[in-house]
Amino acid sequence: MRPGSAGPTLLLVLAVGAALPARAQQLEPRAYSPAPVGANFFGAAYANSQGDVVFDPSLPFKNVSANVNTAGLFYSGTLGLWGRGASLGASLPYSWGVIQGDVGETFNRITRSGLGDAGIRFACNIVGGPALSPKEFAARKPTTTFGASLTVTAPTGQYDGAKLINIGTNRWAFKPELGVSQPLGKFWLEFYAGVWFFTTNHDFFGGQTRQQDPMAAVQAHLSYTFIPRLWLALDGTWYGGGETTVDGVAGADRQNNSRVGLTLAVPVSKAHALKFGYARGATTRIGAKLDTISVAWQFLWFNRPKAVKAQ
Repeated sequence: MRPGSAGPTLLLVLAVGAALPARAQQLEPRAYSPAPVGANFFGAAYANSQGDVVFDPSLPFKNVSANVNTAGLFYSGTLGLWGRGASLGASLPYSWGVIQGDVGETFNRITRSGLGDAGIRFACNIVGGPALSPKEFAARKPTTTFGASLTVTAPTGQYDGAKLINIGTNRWAFKPELGVSQPLGKFWLEFYAGVWFFTTNHDFFGGQTRQQDPMAAVQAHLSYTFIPRLWLALDGTWYGGGETTVDGVAGADRQNNSRVGLTLAVPVSKAHALKFGYARGATTRIGAKLDTISVAWQFLWFNRPKAVKAQ
């Protein structure tokens, strides 16, 4: 069938959103936890996601599955902004994987690898979480914090308009989000709510125009701190919306999905820590129902205090 035909186009539009690690599905406990000013976090992460891809039952797609690996580097630094604690971070992923399944009586298998879309996140506390030095931060009493963030993904990933499945998305995406964190003794309760907005891809599979509706995403986390920096979190997320349109024709791919998982953070030394994660699809209307395991290494250091000149 030609590139504009509804069948293969719909199949691969759905597969793009399902097979490659989607940011709307991410579980991120402690995303709004306060930190002292001048802290720097650098690290590397790896994740493997594999499982089924769910389609509208009326479509002739069966036994579709994905196995995707992602490795990447990340950095985040904290600062003071108008007396509030804030942070600025960036990440760059590299992904490789396989998507396979039956289209009617035909088996298809596609492999891809390459750089993914870079991400930048700025966050700032609005209530609670004042800008504190490391010494002041260590002596503080944890309180309720309420913050806001903006995440931006740039179209830096590998992309070829002649291919239906790509690592990159060839578009920008923006997610404003609000988050609240509540300490309860050794427990920590968190809730985030945001919306992804997407720009248009004007070079989708042979020059077609692909648009995507906004996608809402909420997260909830309950974590328990055993000792400082050693904690375990129960995670959950729901994301919905995001229906796509190709050259004015809407696809039957509106999402209404949820995921649950666990995250364990383990300090190795004062400067080094490891984080382990497991997540799986809980409910999936359309899209990916993947099991994901992840591990990340993080290195922490503080900026040197500025010397005060003698008067």
